[in-house]
Amino acid sequence: MHNNLDNFNDHGFLLTRKVQDTARGLVINLWLKTATGTVNLLIENEQALFFVEIKETEHAKKLLIKQHKPFIKVVELELKTFNQQQVSGFYFAKLSDFYAARELLTNANIKCYEDDIRPDDRYLMERFITANIAFIGRKQKTHQIYSQYNQVKCKAQPLANVHEINLTQVSIDIECSMAGDLYSIAGYSDQASEQFKNKQNQVVFMIGKPQITKLDYIVWVENETALLTEFIIWLNIFDPDIIIGWNVINFDMQLLQKRCDLHHISFSIGRDGKAPYWRKNKNSEQLFIEIAGRVVLDGIDLLKTATYSFPSFSLDNVANALLGMGKKIADVANSTPESRIEEITDNFHHNQTALAEYNLEDCRLVSLIFTKTDLLAFAMLRAQLTGLSIDRIGGSVAAFTNLYLPKLHRAGYIAPNMGDGESSLVSPGGYVMDSTPGLYDNVLVLDFKSLYPSIIRCFNIDPMGLIEGLLENKRTKDQKKEYIKDKNSPIAGFDGAYFSRTKHFLPDIIRTLWSERDKAKLEKNAALSQAIKIIMNSFYGILGSTGCRFFDPRLSGAITKRSHKILKETKTWLEQQRLHVIYGDTDSIFVHIGKEHTQASSLALGEKLQNDINDYWTKKLADDFQIDSDLEIEFETHFSRFLMPTIRGSEMGTKKRYAGLVESKEGEQQFVFKGLESVRSDWTELSKIFQRELYRRVFNDLPVKDYIIAMVEKTKAGEFDQQLIYRKRLRRKLSYYVKNVPPQVKAARFADELNAKQDKPLRYQNRGWIEYYITLSGPQTKECLSAPLDYQFYVDRQLEAVADGILPFIGTSFSEITDSQMGLF
Repeated sequence: MHNNLDNFNDHGFLLTRKVQDTARGLVINLWLKTATGTVNLLIENEQALFFVEIKETEHAKKLLIKQHKPFIKVVELELKTFNQQQVSGFYFAKLSDFYAARELLTNANIKCYEDDIRPDDRYLMERFITANIAFIGRKQKTHQIYSQYNQVKCKAQPLANVHEINLTQVSIDIECSMAGDLYSIAGYSDQASEQFKNKQNQVVFMIGKPQITKLDYIVWVENETALLTEFIIWLNIFDPDIIIGWNVINFDMQLLQKRCDLHHISFSIGRDGKAPYWRKNKNSEQLFIEIAGRVVLDGIDLLKTATYSFPSFSLDNVANALLGMGKKIADVANSTPESRIEEITDNFHHNQTALAEYNLEDCRLVSLIFTKTDLLAFAMLRAQLTGLSIDRIGGSVAAFTNLYLPKLHRAGYIAPNMGDGESSLVSPGGYVMDSTPGLYDNVLVLDFKSLYPSIIRCFNIDPMGLIEGLLENKRTKDQKKEYIKDKNSPIAGFDGAYFSRTKHFLPDIIRTLWSERDKAKLEKNAALSQAIKIIMNSFYGILGSTGCRFFDPRLSGAITKRSHKILKETKTWLEQQRLHVIYGDTDSIFVHIGKEHTQASSLALGEKLQNDINDYWTKKLADDFQIDSDLEIEFETHFSRFLMPTIRGSEMGTKKRYAGLVESKEGEQQFVFKGLESVRSDWTELSKIFQRELYRRVFNDLPVKDYIIAMVEKTKAGEFDQQLIYRKRLRRKLSYYVKNVPPQVKAARFADELNAKQDKPLRYQNRGWIEYYITLSGPQTKECLSAPLDYQFYVDRQLEAVADGILPFIGTSFSEITDSQMGLF
């Protein structure tokens, strides 16, 4: 294609990456989507690499030669470890040689550095490439759906608008029997594929005899073999970049693979015409799928990565929460998985058009959820910002490594290995003040904006900065000079840590991300803003995690211990202004300003306190550390009424639990509940309904006695039975619960004993969610309910527990109100 290999004309978005040994040596295989189509890039003559300290180099070389472990070369490098030891690079032509050499040297107690970094990751990382790639190469051949290039060179492409390159997306869903026999496979896309222009973008492949129906998207097939074959053909013709679904990898794709294997059909859905490569997480049952040139994104995993939270991640629940639509939610709520599969099986045999509609609707709901939440844009932006694969779940440590390591190398260091930073030091978590319980008028919440990232920026907290800061401080001591706080000396941290003022990277990485987030907010780009926020906020956790190669308690301690001092000193300053601080948590401070304030004067005081505190920290940091302040406190909320409850059975105030009332200028009320029953998934719906209304009445000085008595009477009369269900997760296998057996486990065992007697599948043996009641015969699942409900239990444990969190602050109690009612009889 290009004769001039210095002209990077083409660019695209990285879909998948792979490195493999070939007859020609190690080859990095990249699949990109460009503005003109799909390309496959082959990068040859790359080498696998790890580092060994100079003092071990000769010994290592002799061992490899003696054991016939081939390597290309060993080069003495101008790089050093954090312990100031110079290193050599060991280079390998094949991955297999690299792994064999690593194992041999490790077993000989020769330390290999950065030996866990794959060549494809290193190739991209060292060129500062994330997901946008500019490339040159020679066109080797053109296939029907992609072009292939060899002699490829790549370089980073600037952060681009994710909509510049359109990734085509298809949602898939399968319907099957309890045994896994397939009935139908649906595919849905709201995009037009090049191959499918002017054709429908929705299809349901259904096993059965052709029927006359208005549903023109049904494709009838004879049997399961034909079903799989036709689906594979359709998918390859449609040629999506992204395949989406709900639990799509661990259920749909896995079952499709199993059924293909059963029928000896190649599940050839890769753009290279090959079947997927499967791997399993060592520490869990999580499966991962790699398809050449295509990415599979699971809606549940991606929502969790984007920090969405729902009581249940079932498709019905999420669709109702986000879209206000879904399947017949009442039917779903009162059914079991078995009954739903029975209904699906019944439809397959007697009403296949209804099954087709059901199948396609699941696909459509997933597609609508992705559109509503901009999930694909979020995944693309996260990949662009961090270099993580677009389908990577979690990966905060890998993201940090991608951003940090190439900068570290250019500064003359290699990264430490996992475990190098272990020490006896322990860094504390976020600071949580003791609270002062009470029912208050006018509470202001002041919140430090992104406190941990701000501290990193302010105090130059950085892995290499710590090493360089300690060296600078040592040189001062060696010269028998006294440490002086000035603009030339390192910044003192905690536990003997010092941070260089000039040699660091993380503060600048944060600064760049911060600037990009501010820009995203101005442009109202919610997906980009959220992606950046998650990345920035992960950096403290990474530095404090033993799973990170840069872990050092002096790094995480420099952040959390500094945050403790900042909150404590801010509290002291506020109290000097004769204000009452009633609580503080990590980066927020709650200030009671008194009943005499109006809403207008409360807002004005909040703004003044915000400005005054920021001025205080600007001066203090300049005086104490000779640094500019990146700390920024914001006046966040004015609660006109606020409750800080006590710990149950005690007079001590709670932590991370409160409720407040916010009033708009138009007089509209918004109730905020934090950590209380109304926002907890393990309390019944009755407790939530009761708490919201009770608190509304108390906050507005309305009578509560008649309401409480009525709720007790209606509960005992059975009017709220549907609101008495507990929903909890079984986090371990049922057999693992031996000593402590909670109610949900008792309910699960009772249900599965019944299932066993009735020759039904056991539902609760291997984790999962369970819904149950408390009855006079103990806990029973919703579908196995046989005993009367224990209404007194619900009154005591749900209504009374909620009510006594607030009633003592207005001079009464639940028992006082209900006992007075009983005294009438």
